[in-house]
Formats: sequence, structure tokens, C-alpha cells
Amino acid sequence: MLKAKDVTKFYGELQVLKGVDVEIAENEVVSIVGASGAGKSTLLHILGTLDQADGGEVWIGETLITKLKGDKLADFRNSQIGFIFQFHNLLPEFTAEENILIPGLIAGKPESELRKRAAELSKMLGFNPRLGHKPSELSGGEQQRVAVARALINNPRIVFADEPSGNLDSNNAQALHELFFDLRENFGQSFVIVTHNQELAQMADRTLTMQDGKILSDIKKG
Repeated sequence: MLKAKDVTKFYGELQVLKGVDVEIAENEVVSIVGASGAGKSTLLHILGTLDQADGGEVWIGETLITKLKGDKLADFRNSQIGFIFQFHNLLPEFTAEENILIPGLIAGKPESELRKRAAELSKMLGFNPRLGHKPSELSGGEQQRVAVARALINNPRIVFADEPSGNLDSNNAQALHELFFDLRENFGQSFVIVTHNQELAQMADRTLTMQDGKILSDIKKG
């Protein structure tokens, strides 16, 4: 479903990615681990179209995303890709529901359809009674669940998560980790998760370990 070949990235004279090859299957949860500076987040951002590679190719389905530019890239990103970050990045002036709807409204989907989808997601994620609250009125765990719902509102093919539980306490982190697998079972998305959390890494179907801008190992669970 996702295929990256010989991906390179430089920041000035520093080569951060040194010819990385990655494949992600449909309905697969893959974790990426490694020391700080190994290139994990850079790779994630390139796979998710938030950054551009200096060399190599990235395909999602039949689309060569490394060739997309401007509005075509933005439209593809919004419709096909979901993002979850360590910090939820919710807009403080909007309610939880309004934050969730934003990617769908950008995509031009009917608001009634989006509200129905937001209600379904919020029930599954366990914060339905809080849809009308603003982020400042929500707990850290609730805020991150709203961010997950926002990532899923357009039913993306693949979800990229960068240290998604890094800002949560252990109980909320564990709940969020289990949630990713529930979502995979319910919606069939693929998840690619950069994490320092060993428990989450070990729960994944596969764990990629990065070192010095390369994939050092690719270990399948079981």
C-alpha cells in the first residue's frame, strides 16, 4: 500500500536519511524506533508528505506522492492521510466537534455527513459527551482522542503518528496504544508510528529500527 525506495534527505551538509527503503501493507501497524537523531521523524514526515525527500520515490497506492505539488499534494494529503502528533494541535477557539470536522470541511464534504461521522468516532473513542467542549476544558487524554478523531474524519488509507503518547501519563498512553489496534480492526487503516515507548513498539505488527539515517532492522511480531 505504501512503498518508499532509496529515500534520501539532507539538511545542509548533514545527510539525515541515507537511502531508506520501506514498505507498509494494507491494515498493518508498523512502529519505527531508534535513538534521537536516527531520522525517524524525518522519514515519517516524508512518507506523510509533510516534508520533501531530496532523492528517491514514495508511493501510496498507485500515486507517486513525491511528484505531487501544490493543491494536488494538499488534496491528496487531506483525503488519504491522517496525522497524530505528540502535541494535539487542537485549535483552542473551537469545540472538540469543530476541530474534528475541519479536515472534512476542507475536503468539501457535507457538514451533516461529517457531524454523523464525528459522533460515531467520538462514541468509539469514548469522549462523546465532551464534543461541545473546547480543548481547555478537556483532559490531556481526551484532547489526544479528539486529535485521533480529527485524523480519521476523512477515512484516510494510512495514519502517521509521531510520538502520539509522549505527552500522556502511563494509563492514558496504554489506552491510546490499545485504541490504535481497535481502530485498525474497525476501519482497516494502516498505522505508522514513531515512538520511544517500548510497549507500543512491541505491540505493532512490525518494528523498524533506525540508526544513522538507515533501517537497521525490520522485525515482524511473532
